[in-house]
Amino acid sequence: MTDPRASSVSAVRRRTVIDALRRGAVPDSGLDLLATGLDRFEDALDAELTAVASSEASVFKAVRGEYGSGKTFFTRWLGERAKRLGYAVSEIQISETETPLHRLETVYRRLTERLATSSFPPSALRPVVDAWFYALEEDALADGADEEDLPEQVEKLLTARLSEVSRHAPSFATALRGYRTALVQGDEATAAAVLAWLGGQPHVAAAARRSAGVRGDLDHFGAFGFLQGLLTVLRDSGHRGLFVVLDEVETLQRVRSDARDKALNALRQLIDEVHSGRFPGLYLVITGTPAFYDGPQGVQRLAPLAQRLATDFTTDPRFDNPRAVQLRLPGFTQESLVTLGTTIRDLYADGASAPERIGRLADDAYIADLAAAVGGALGGKVGVAPRLFLKKLVGDVLDRIDQFADFDPRQHYRLTVSASELTEVERNVAAAAADDVELNV
Repeated sequence: MTDPRASSVSAVRRRTVIDALRRGAVPDSGLDLLATGLDRFEDALDAELTAVASSEASVFKAVRGEYGSGKTFFTRWLGERAKRLGYAVSEIQISETETPLHRLETVYRRLTERLATSSFPPSALRPVVDAWFYALEEDALADGADEEDLPEQVEKLLTARLSEVSRHAPSFATALRGYRTALVQGDEATAAAVLAWLGGQPHVAAAARRSAGVRGDLDHFGAFGFLQGLLTVLRDSGHRGLFVVLDEVETLQRVRSDARDKALNALRQLIDEVHSGRFPGLYLVITGTPAFYDGPQGVQRLAPLAQRLATDFTTDPRFDNPRAVQLRLPGFTQESLVTLGTTIRDLYADGASAPERIGRLADDAYIADLAAAVGGALGGKVGVAPRLFLKKLVGDVLDRIDQFADFDPRQHYRLTVSASELTEVERNVAAAAADDVELNV
């Protein structure tokens, strides 16, 4: 007998994926339902995730791919696999104004803001810290502590667990003590302010900082120590690791040369710290375009960084090594775009009110014609077409077939692509193409 809860979860995951595609967005979850062409990475990456979760190891990975090749999809798919293994995850968009890479204190702040677990959405920092203190109490009681000396025993455990962290960032442990003290005293406002400071937030009230015994704001040099502390707290609160994505690192190519050089050096330093073993339990991924890794305004600008990321991509992509420091995403072809489209159609039909009609009217031939038309609307650049193709397929075609019994996409639908619905990259590649492209099928 089928478990009704399993059906419900499946329906929720399916709806989450379809809703995101309808908006033209990458789903936040359920990506295994539409992952195509990623099976060649699975064994090697799962082995790395398991090794980090099972030991004191850490991993750095660089993902390269052109715009539209699926870098964000890939990292979220990998993040889902990490979350199922017990990791906490955080996805950070690198940008010149909001999150400059050379300001590591800002990167750390965004990390805590986007921190999520299998049980808590962003920001999961407070549930993680609360779970850590609960774990300390449980350990103290297991060691024979009674209710009267429990606070003292918890303090001893806190000091012992954070001894290594305190050598580099003593204020991390101090802030945790201040947070717990405020909670015990029932001072929620101070507890929340101290936790915000612990998460790297600037401009925390001076009174809250004084009560916790900390000063100023987190700076660039303290960010590594705080990340080390966060990893310790995560591990002791039951999480097996931290999966972090620094997305769109190629934006460094567009910043001032001095800021770019600082950012590249910060990335080099971060890689070295990961490889040195300072961050046990960390699986760190960056994404970027080939121009970022190979061009004069990116990685190649800093020779030590280029050496650390050097990977041979002169061979057939079929033989790329998924264990290498860099992974290459080949991007979509017409064939793989059609395969993805049929996968989405079948996923949609599973939860549709008219599945037979969807399969008949949006058959494989129609999916192929729609994929070709969307590619044509983008100047023949199939590699950047997936987002728009899936948005049109779900929102313009499948939704209408499902809702209107007399709707036939071959008769009643004409593909139109306006500049307002395109991303900057899509607009650039479509510049030489017509604004409206008719689907003749």
